[in-house]
Order: sequence, then structure tokens, then C-alpha cells
Amino acid sequence: MIKFPYEAPTILVEQPLGSFYITKLPARLLLEVAFSDVLKALATDDAEQPYILDGNQRELRGPRLTQIGAYIDRDDSAFPNAIILAANIRPEDGLIEEAPAGDTDRASLPGASDAEVAMAQKKGKKVDRRWTIVEKADGCSVLRIPTADKLAAVVDGQHRLYGFTYSKEIDRLDMDLSCAIYMDLPKPFQAQLFATINSNQKPVDKSLTYELFGYNIEDEPAEYWAPDKLAVFLTRRLGADEKSPLNKRISIAPRKDDKLVARQKAADWRVSTAVVVDGIMRLVTSNPKSDANAMLTARRSTRAKLREEGARKDKSPLRPAFIAGQDAVIYQLVRNYLEACQQVFWSKAKTTSFITRTVGVQALFDILRGLAADAYETKIISKESFVKKLEGAGKIDFSADTYRNASGSGRSLIRRAIEAAAGLQR
Repeated sequence: MIKFPYEAPTILVEQPLGSFYITKLPARLLLEVAFSDVLKALATDDAEQPYILDGNQRELRGPRLTQIGAYIDRDDSAFPNAIILAANIRPEDGLIEEAPAGDTDRASLPGASDAEVAMAQKKGKKVDRRWTIVEKADGCSVLRIPTADKLAAVVDGQHRLYGFTYSKEIDRLDMDLSCAIYMDLPKPFQAQLFATINSNQKPVDKSLTYELFGYNIEDEPAEYWAPDKLAVFLTRRLGADEKSPLNKRISIAPRKDDKLVARQKAADWRVSTAVVVDGIMRLVTSNPKSDANAMLTARRSTRAKLREEGARKDKSPLRPAFIAGQDAVIYQLVRNYLEACQQVFWSKAKTTSFITRTVGVQALFDILRGLAADAYETKIISKESFVKKLEGAGKIDFSADTYRNASGSGRSLIRRAIEAAAGLQR
């Protein structure tokens, strides 16, 4: 339980819009004292669910909060970005809370308990609820939160905060969260700050995300790799393996060194890291986020956890191979299939062909998803076996106007054309 008054050391930051204070506060405390325009966390007597949400947009935001709650439960959860708060804002009208004139406040009752403050209020004495910055004798400043009253408006970060109400690991409520706190920031400035933050956000390139996610692959045993991490590893290997048709053809998202740039310039066509990672990942999982959460909650576990009783059912074609740790088999199957694609399609493709574009490679991975289960079960994964299945579609000219569509419909069109010509059943 949080005891009030609550104090936390702060750092003053001065910027053109106004000064604010950086500090850390536990999630449990923030759920007590913070609110947004649409959501509030209300305390309960249920030990397994200490808080519930109240607000008129709860249904619209529920799915995202559920995902964040699952992420919070993982043993690698992290929220380094600050939650931005406007202190001393009343939830009922959005106006700034003013200090009461005279009378008893908590500041004049050093060490007073909540009960003593409540008693003072019952006697008609007003309590100063305002958050303040107290300068200590040693020159340090401290944020002082006198009561549990909701007087902190969440300017940015409400999903991160309210995701804790969906966490199943109760001790996660004690997690510290970094906070940037503006004192007495009027509502128009709150809106301006929110708009500025969110209008300047730029989506992170998906390939860059995968590259960054797989950065420390070498430092972790393979049996602990979730599907996305395995897919990153196999993608990197396909891009470097001289026997792989995708050697030098996979674009690396992070800033490249001169050697990588020279290698990729030598390729006649390229595809992004994200396309290959997604193609491989769909062979082993239909829900990579759920698998990662399961393997990381509440402690890091191996892939074997995904076969335990109660685990999510998944019919992805190479799921058994993934859980069994047969990464070499998965890689060989994928590489042999891509070699077949090289022989049947890519080696004959014109420079304007869409079979070497993003939609074409995606379509080919879609087809592999339909072939992989049988290949794995029968243990017939040779290049020749895949050539035999694809060669009926080898004469299709994917540079024709019919296929010149870079959207998702173009991907489906290419897939259906290959399946029809090769006699493949879905």
C-alpha cells in the first residue's frame, strides 16, 4: 500500500513551453492519483485485481490495454519513455486545484496519517491537496504528493499506465515508471503538448525493428528464441549463405557499412528484411506476440512451454519443428524451397517482373506455407521436390500488366496464378 504524503526526488528540466520535473513513481501510486479524460483506475478489494477501469471509451481501448498488460507480465518488460502528467488538475472540471485559504492542511500536520487528515476534514478543516516541489536543506528538490486524490491528468502515456490494470502479475504494480510532471499546466497547454508529441511521431521501419530485435541473438541460447527471433536469425543466414538464392538480396535496415552496401549493389533485385522475416515466422506461428509473451511470462522459458497443457493451439505448418528446436530442418526446408523458386521463377524473370518484388516474394512464401506441412511430415524437403510442385507455373510472365499491382491484391493474384498453373490445392 502507498502511504501519503508520498515524496520522491526530482530533477528540474527547463524548456520553452515550461519547466517540468523528472522523477520515478510506482505504477500502483499512479493508478491511485492519475486520471485521463476518458479513463480512471478505481481501487477494489480484490487481491487478484486491485484496480478496475472506469471511463466512457473503455471498450474501444480494451484490446490494446490487454496486449500491454500481457507485455507487462513478461520478464523483459520495459517502459523507458516518461509518462507525462499535469499535476494539480481537477478531474471534474479540468481546472487547476487551488490551495485552500488558511485552515489545517497536511503540511501543518507532519507525519499525519490519512485517518488524521480525514478527521481534520470532517471537522471542517481544509486539507491542501496540491502537489508541490519541496526544496530540501541539501539543495535537492522533492515532489510531495499529499493525498491519494486524483489530481494528476495524464497528458501522454495513458495506455502504458492503464495496461497495469490488465496485468496478471500483481507485483508488477510496484514497477517504477519514469514521469515528466508539469505543475499547474492549463488544459489548452496539455492539448498542445499532446498534439505536438503525437504529430511528430514517425512509425519505425518494420525491417529496422526486426534487425534491432534480433541484435543480441548470439548472446542467447536458441531454445529460448521466440518465433520472431528465430525468423530474424534465419533471415540473416539466408542473406549471408552463398548457397541461398537470397544471398546479397535482403536489404538490411540499420545503417550499413561500406562492405554491405557494395554487396547489395551487386544484386539484380532485393527484398526487405521484414518480408523474409514475416514469411518465415508464419511457418511456425499464427500469433508471434502471444508466443513471445508465453515464453517470457513470468520468467524466461524455452519453446517447450508452448506445448504444455493449456498452451495456445496453433496449426502453423512447421510449428512442431519449431517447438522441437529443429531449426536446421526449418532452415534447410526454406532454403531448398527458395532454390526451387530461383530455378522456376527468379532465374527467368525480366527486370520488370513482379515475382521479384515485395508482392511476388510474399506470394511465394504464402505458397510455401501451404506446402510446408506435408514436406515436413513426409521428410521430403529437397529442392527437386519443390521444383516438381512449382514447375507448372514456370512459364507465367509476371511482368505482364495483369500482375502490375504492388498492393495486397497483387500478392493474392500472383499466388492464385501459381497455384492454378501448378495444380496446387489450398
